[in-house]
Amino acid sequence: MNEILEPGLPADKPTGEIKNDEVNAVVENAPQQELAVDESVETVLVEETPSVEESVQPEEPATEPSEIKHESLTKEEIIEKLKNLALQEEVPPRSETEALKQAFYRLRLADVDAQKATYLEAGNDPGNFVPAPDPSEEVLKTFLNDIKQKRAAHVAEEERLKEENYKKKLQIIDSIKNLTESSDDFNKLYKEFKDLQQQWNDISQVPQAKVKDLWKSYQIYTEKFYDLIKINNEFRDYDFKKNLELKMAIIESVEKLVEDEDSVSAFHQLQNFHQQWRDIGPVARELREEIWVRFKDASTQINKNYQTHFESLKGKEEENLAAKNEICEALKAIDYDTLKTFKDWDEKSKEVIELQAKWKTIGFVPRRINTQIFEEFRSLCDTFFEKKSEFFKGVREDMDANLEKKRELAEQAKALKDSTDWKSTTDKLIAIQKEWKTIGPVPRKYSDAIWKEFVTACDYFFEQKKKNDSTQKTEELANLEAKKAIIEKIKSLDESKESSELVAELKELADEWHNVGFVPFKEKDKIYKEFHQAVDAHYDRLKINRTERRFESFKSNVKDMAKQDNPKRVLYKERDHLMHQYNKLKSDLQTYENNMNFLSVSSKGGSGLLKDVNLKIDSLKNELELLVKKIETVDENLNELEK
Repeated sequence: MNEILEPGLPADKPTGEIKNDEVNAVVENAPQQELAVDESVETVLVEETPSVEESVQPEEPATEPSEIKHESLTKEEIIEKLKNLALQEEVPPRSETEALKQAFYRLRLADVDAQKATYLEAGNDPGNFVPAPDPSEEVLKTFLNDIKQKRAAHVAEEERLKEENYKKKLQIIDSIKNLTESSDDFNKLYKEFKDLQQQWNDISQVPQAKVKDLWKSYQIYTEKFYDLIKINNEFRDYDFKKNLELKMAIIESVEKLVEDEDSVSAFHQLQNFHQQWRDIGPVARELREEIWVRFKDASTQINKNYQTHFESLKGKEEENLAAKNEICEALKAIDYDTLKTFKDWDEKSKEVIELQAKWKTIGFVPRRINTQIFEEFRSLCDTFFEKKSEFFKGVREDMDANLEKKRELAEQAKALKDSTDWKSTTDKLIAIQKEWKTIGPVPRKYSDAIWKEFVTACDYFFEQKKKNDSTQKTEELANLEAKKAIIEKIKSLDESKESSELVAELKELADEWHNVGFVPFKEKDKIYKEFHQAVDAHYDRLKINRTERRFESFKSNVKDMAKQDNPKRVLYKERDHLMHQYNKLKSDLQTYENNMNFLSVSSKGGSGLLKDVNLKIDSLKNELELLVKKIETVDENLNELEK
């Protein structure tokens, strides 16, 4: 029984006190033989200890220790424990089986959550998720059902026995009542009374609702028996002494329990001592209050320790509740509008998974709120992963389209990787790379492969270009030295030679100059200037027509154009430029020739103006002739390239 002695309850008080002269009279009239004294003769004359209904029960703890100790068990260990409980003869405690059951379903729930997390991470529809069946769950239910049936049978048997015990105790009360009305021999009545007391004590539990009334009836007739037979003081003193010894032993045992660190075990042991105390008869009146207070104080302290233990558990549960509420608030605070990219969702997913891991490290919360807080947490997590799934589903089509675009660019890069048109291909690949950067993400399983395919093609081309540039640089340095040598030859030409012979040598050296390949870019203008200065020095000395020199210089430029990476494009561009100049000059020439018709030599200033116009017309004609030669030179080079 979980009854607790309340402070302030009455101590041993027999309802009637026997006077010495009355007792002596009874004894003198009794047969002269030794009375058989039973130590429990005064069992019914006990202090009015509270019944179960009157005792103060501590609040049932929200978390029994058995729930905590089963947290580390695996499913197989839990089932094995249930199997052993089901096979044993005794009915296992309900708290034990319930704790094992809850421990199993916590593991089952963790398995289901893990399956769902994996299912959702794979981008599946959460509405189609079905957890895999757990065969061990059916085994668990089988053993739980066996235990349940065993408990039901046990309870039914207990109730049947309680009813039988109740009927037996009613019969004992009737028998004691009959003794109080009997006039038989004292010793005979006393022996029958002691037998009835022993029978009463041997009978265990009765229905809880009938305990109090049954006890009161028993006490009334027992006390009445003592009042009627007026047992002598020697018997009373003997019983009081034996009862005192028994109660002092109980007090000492209970006082030791006060120091027991296991307050739960101490509390349950105390209940047994209370039952023993109740079954022991009264002690001498002058000692009743003293031993009662001592027993009560020790009992009160054990009850306080028991209550403090579970209050500390409740305090921890409140802390756990606050920690779990904090996690729920963090999940509620997620701003889904800011999650625009895969990186955003991945980072936030890591945070949510960390919160889930933290949740698992937090202990129990008060039972009244346990289901509610867990459902809230689970709903918030489900909402997050559902929204993540929707995001991934929404961008999947875009990612597939991006994949096709990048595949096309990768094919273009592979088609260009073997090109030796270095400048043009470089421009194209750079443009392709820029376009690649503008394309969004592709499905993760293709991301590395398509990128490797693209970058491998680009890297191959630029490695080949780098090798070519290294070779070209060596050639350009050699060309620079060759052109410097030609310049020195031009400077050292024999000026005493005939003009025609000298011009022929100059042209030959100029052709040799133009046949030499490119020089380093930073030296290009400098060496070109030195070349023309050396040539112009001879032409100036020989007073060769400036137009002819310009034409020779242009032919040199055209030869340089023909050696560039894309010579046709350069030459066509130059031809368009020359044609534009030609058309403009031709228009200007026509304008001047038309104006000649309005000028007269006889007009004031007409002679000088007419002269200027004629000079301008001659200059335009010469310029047009030079442009025609230049265009023809460009065409000749274009024809050479097309052969």
